Amino acid sequence: MATFEKEIIFNLENSIEYTDGGVISKQITKSKGGNLTLFSFDKEQGLSEHKTPYDAIVQILDGEAEITIGSNLHKLEKGDCIIMPANIPHALKAVERFKMLLTMIKQE
Repeated sequence: MATFEKEIIFNLENSIEYTDGGVISKQITKSKGGNLTLFSFDKEQGLSEHKTPYDAIVQILDGEAEITIGSNLHKLEKGDCIIMPANIPHALKAVERFKMLLTMIKQE
């Protein structure tokens, strides 16, 4: 399943817009092995603490975010990446509006 056409060039940062006071997600592709999803967050928006059974890699495409993994707070900005380990609680919050690519890799 893919929401983006194959063999078509696209720009990640320009493929998702911001919305005032909200969060937008747009799935690029999904398979049994994992998925790629674009997100945009307005300032002060975020995702509450949760955990997943597989690693998740965040790549910041625009703006600034705070990501808490376990009890550790990380500040990321455009160009930064971080791996959120499987089964460890994590949360995200927009310091400023930000866009990210989330890559989830499912374990066998």
